[in-house]
Amino acid sequence: MTMLKRALFATLAVALVLAGLAALFQSRLATALYERRVDRQMSLDRIGSLPDGLHLAFCGTGSPLPDPSRAPSCAVVIAGDRLFVVDSGAGSVGNLLLMGIPAGEIEAVLLTHFHSDHIGGLGDLALQRWIGTGHTDPLPVMGPAGVEGIVAGFNQAYGPDATYRTGHHGADIAPPSGFGMVAQPFETTGFERTAPVKLLENGGLTIWAVAVDHAPASPAVAYRFDYLGRSLVMSGDLVADNSPGFQALAAASDLLVVEALQPRLLDIINAGARRLGNDRLDTIMTDIRDYHTTPEQAAAAASLAQARALVLTHVVPAVPSRSLNAAFLGDAPAGYSGPIRVAEDGMVVSLPAGEDGVSFQVWR
Repeated sequence: MTMLKRALFATLAVALVLAGLAALFQSRLATALYERRVDRQMSLDRIGSLPDGLHLAFCGTGSPLPDPSRAPSCAVVIAGDRLFVVDSGAGSVGNLLLMGIPAGEIEAVLLTHFHSDHIGGLGDLALQRWIGTGHTDPLPVMGPAGVEGIVAGFNQAYGPDATYRTGHHGADIAPPSGFGMVAQPFETTGFERTAPVKLLENGGLTIWAVAVDHAPASPAVAYRFDYLGRSLVMSGDLVADNSPGFQALAAASDLLVVEALQPRLLDIINAGARRLGNDRLDTIMTDIRDYHTTPEQAAAAASLAQARALVLTHVVPAVPSRSLNAAFLGDAPAGYSGPIRVAEDGMVVSLPAGEDGVSFQVWR
C-alpha cells in the first residue's frame, strides 16, 4: 500500500469517527432540547399569570377557506379563574393546548351558530376536557335551538372512542360518566329584535346572548361577557348592519370582536377564478359576501358602540402574512378612532379589573 493510499484510508477513518461522534452529539442535543421543551410546556401556567379581569385568547381566527396560519373559529374567554370556549373549529383544540390553556378547566362551550367551521373541533375539545382532569360530568354546550342535535351527533360519533379510552386507561383516568357533552339550549327572539337573553349570572360574571342575521345559517347569536366592570362582545358570523340586537349588545363595551370579510381581496380571487374558468369557485367567492361583515362595517359598529378596542377575526380570505393586514383592513381605520387589530392564532387580549386599558400579547 502506498503512502498516499494509507493517508486516504486514515483520513476516511477519521471522517467516519467524527461523523459518528457528530451524530451521537446531535442525538443527545436533540433529546436534551426535547426534554426542555416538554418541561416548559407541562409547567406553563398562563392563566395563573394573568391579572384578575376579563381576557380573550384566540385559538382559531380563520374560516373554512384554507389558511396555513389560522385554525377555524375558536376563542377562550377567561373571567378570573373561569374558562369558557366560544365556538370550536377543527384544529383549534391543538392551538388551545399549545397556548398552555388547561382544557380540563373549561366550564362550558358557547356556540354562535352551527356552520362546520365553528363546531368541527367539539369532539376533540370534549375529549381533552374529560381526560384532562378526569371529569365525571359531560361538557356543557350552550347554544340556540338546534344545539341538542349537534351535541347528540358528536356524542354518537365519539361513543366507540370513549369506550376505548376507559378500557385502556381505566375509570380513574377516563370516568365513563364524564364522556361527551350535554346540550344546554336557550331561546332567542328574531334577529330584528334587540332584547338580549341572560344566560348566566354568578361570581361577578354575566353572560348575555342576542340573535343576529346570518341567514340562511339560523339561528345565530352574538355573546357579551361582563366581569368586574370589564366587558367584551363576540359577534359570531353576521350581517352587522342588519343586526340591531348586536349593536345594542356592543354598546360601551371594552372589547368588540367582529368577524370580517374583505371584498377587495375577494375580488382578486374572483378574477383569478374567472381567468382559469373555475366557475364554481367564482360563484362561492361571490355568494359568501352577502352574510358577513366587512372591516369597514365592523369599524362603524365599533365607533357607534364607543367600544375601547376592535379586533377582527374569522378572517376572509386567508391573510397568511401580517404584511397583508393593511390591505385586509382597507378603510376601517378611517371609520374608528380606537385600536384595531387583525386577530391571529395565539393572540390574547387582556382587560384587567379596576382599569380601563386594553393590552395585547401573543402566546406561543
